[in-house]
Amino acid sequence: MVVKGIMSGEDARVAVEAGADLLVVSNHGGRILDFNRAAIEALPEVLQAVKGRVPVLLDSGIRSGGDIVKALALGAKAVLVGRPIGWGVGAAGAEGVARVIEILTEEMKRVMILTGAGAIGEITESILIREE
Repeated sequence: MVVKGIMSGEDARVAVEAGADLLVVSNHGGRILDFNRAAIEALPEVLQAVKGRVPVLLDSGIRSGGDIVKALALGAKAVLVGRPIGWGVGAAGAEGVARVIEILTEEMKRVMILTGAGAIGEITESILIREE
């Protein structure tokens, strides 16, 4: 069972205890509450609560390959990309979707080169700069 819409550690614990096999951290594109925190802000709390018991994916707010790398660096197993794919469909149909994927891939490669990650598995939290 996949549970989407997780935005807190408590939500994550309840979902896992209820039998979730996979969690998706998502604020549904910010359309639910305009003052809700970003999904990527909730991701570390959710991962800490889950403690590796189930995979955690990130949805909401992915607009670039850099966003994908940040989510992976924080511990997401994968990301869901909605809005940019919609833009690709609207602009050029299937060719537009292919182009969006190409752009995201090239951006990811560039970020990985700049951060010294030679493979997806080498992306770690150490590449992130955090204010203390």
